Amino acid sequence: MTDTLLNILYRDEHLVVVNKPSGMLVHRSWLDKGETRFVMQTLRDQIGQHVYPLHRLDKPTSGVLVFALSSEVASKMMPQFAEGQVKKAYHGIVRGWISHAGQLDYPLVEEQDKIADKHASQPATAKAAVTDYQPLATVELPIATGRYATSRYSLVAMQPHTGRKHQLRRHMHHLSHPIIGDTTHGDGRHNRVFREQFNCHQLLLHASEMTLTHPASGETVFIHAPLDTVWQHVIKQLGWKAPASSYDN
Repeated sequence: MTDTLLNILYRDEHLVVVNKPSGMLVHRSWLDKGETRFVMQTLRDQIGQHVYPLHRLDKPTSGVLVFALSSEVASKMMPQFAEGQVKKAYHGIVRGWISHAGQLDYPLVEEQDKIADKHASQPATAKAAVTDYQPLATVELPIATGRYATSRYSLVAMQPHTGRKHQLRRHMHHLSHPIIGDTTHGDGRHNRVFREQFNCHQLLLHASEMTLTHPASGETVFIHAPLDTVWQHVIKQLGWKAPASSYDN
């Protein structure tokens, strides 16, 4: 990964929002000792001031990532995220055809890390997890996978109403439509198709949009994160149109 600047989507004296690249950790973690580049440190150096993360995105997920520019703003903003007041919209490419929109209400047990949580005194319990999803496009490719002569995929919009760890990845897996590029909850055969056919080596899950209330003005702030070049290439190869931003509606 080159030392390129982060794409800043929004910035004022209170908040800064970036389009997080796929494969980049938000902050340093002893669980990923081999990593040398992190969004927090890169952004701090880029804008010349400390930043305070308000939520998380998994390392392989790209898209909207919001930081406060002071601890006071962070304290004021955190309840918005914790209480589900922030609206989030994601896009993903999944295995199989999804024919109808729906809502999945499927509680998830918090995933524990084998090392960090090995001394946990109590087993994790399932917590409420709700996701809306809508199919946007489908395609059938003349590529055999397993016992099928062809391979089917869908472009899906997703809106999580809760913020469980790996919620979208686990929910789509539960629906038997795992997200392409997911090496934990996905399908290795279809991940291989995208690596070999489209040179796609990343998770195809993107945090496209976020709507929040500004901590100072109280006004609604809408943020849109464009798709990266890998996403654009895959969508073009599949014959789809890039999903429209809510700005366009």
